[in-house]
Amino acid sequence: MVAYSFKSLFVPQIVSGMKRQTVRAQRPRHARPGEAVQLYQSMRTKNCSKIILDPVCTAVLPIEICVSETRGILWISIDGADVEDPEAFAAADGFHPSHFLAARPGATALENMSRFWLDNHSAETFEGVVIKWEPAP
Repeated sequence: MVAYSFKSLFVPQIVSGMKRQTVRAQRPRHARPGEAVQLYQSMRTKNCSKIILDPVCTAVLPIEICVSETRGILWISIDGADVEDPEAFAAADGFHPSHFLAARPGATALENMSRFWLDNHSAETFEGVVIKWEPAP
């Protein structure tokens, strides 16, 4: 079983079922489809808490995200194909303006995702995976 940690601003969306995916950097072992995953807030701290009952991984796909310091996210590619609706992808990843509880929310999910990305990553092409899950049966 694989565990993932999330910032507190994503917890309400995970609990409600609105956020059922996460973008992560490559690492030696990610979840595999059909496998349960553990979702935590503040993992490896004294405030660590499990967010929901272990959901089941449905997909792990390669993702590339191209980010510019001045223009934000330029494009997103999953499994070699450009994402046709980056706004919908950003909303599904937890950045919809009505649910993203940032200090300075943007007008669109993609704008929020761009700001979050630039605050937490570098402006370049990111290569990793998108992990998707469904609630536990």
